[in-house]
Amino acid sequence: MDAITDFAKLERPSRQRDELAPFHVFNEADWALLRAGMPMTLSLDEIIQLQGFNDRVEPGQVETIYLPLSRLLSLYVEATEGLHNATHAFLGREPERVPFVIGIAGSVAVGKTTTAQLLQTLIARWPSRPKVDLVTTDGFLYPNARLLEDGLMERKGFPESYDVGMLLSFLVDVKAGVRHVEAPVYSHLTYDRVPGETIVVDQPDILLVEGLNVLQTQRLSGDRPRVPFVSDFFDFSIYIDADEASLGEWYLTRFNRLKETRFTDPRSYFHRYAHVSDAEAETFARGLWNRINLKNLRENVGPTKLRADLILHKGDNHRITKVALRKV
Repeated sequence: MDAITDFAKLERPSRQRDELAPFHVFNEADWALLRAGMPMTLSLDEIIQLQGFNDRVEPGQVETIYLPLSRLLSLYVEATEGLHNATHAFLGREPERVPFVIGIAGSVAVGKTTTAQLLQTLIARWPSRPKVDLVTTDGFLYPNARLLEDGLMERKGFPESYDVGMLLSFLVDVKAGVRHVEAPVYSHLTYDRVPGETIVVDQPDILLVEGLNVLQTQRLSGDRPRVPFVSDFFDFSIYIDADEASLGEWYLTRFNRLKETRFTDPRSYFHRYAHVSDAEAETFARGLWNRINLKNLRENVGPTKLRADLILHKGDNHRITKVALRKV
């Protein structure tokens, strides 16, 4: 009996095991040293304009966090180009330009959009002046009519609420160098895909793909055809992390700000909450957070964190306090 118990202990990983053991972990000061002279190419006004609706970025952290990350990405892009050239040399073919794809994942309200926009602008100002496009996976959510029909409105943002087939087809075409690849557009005002409206991605050097579930693996039954994961098309991936308590407060703060601004537009999906009391709005927002967003974070988004190449951990006030880079 003792032998069985001992074996069970060996089979069951210790909860005290360091989940970041496969990563190099840095505090802000040590990470900042890796900037290594990467020039600052953003003005204070530009930094402010690039911030999301409820995401504050200290200008100093653009230098200590984002410039070292920009330098790292430039090295990865250069190394990947070398690998592509080696492959084509082996095949005896002329090199072809293949877009470098960066995935950005994380919870609702964590600040994915701000990070994506900052990186897009910094990368576009590298000396090589690459063409950089940004696509969010919100556009690949099924339209609300489909979600209602399938009983998925309470699961919006969960993996099953996305048209993964359309997203995979989009990434296949982008990686294959197809011209004028279209992606659907999502409106945060109407809370729905915009019928007939698309954005066009035309052979970028670098593509950023931002979304909740971009690092998600799919649960496939034995009788279903095997399909690639979205992350199979990424050359580099970033997960933006924060404690649940902080995320919940940021979500409530954002909802209250939207109540005073965007929700006042009659076209807004949440217009009916623009004029309710603050207490009623908070009760509704907390319900949404706990019932949908927190549940999705725990079940689907959070478990993908350790699949990322880089983790940016945020503390209070959206300040990045820790950077973890996967060991290669």
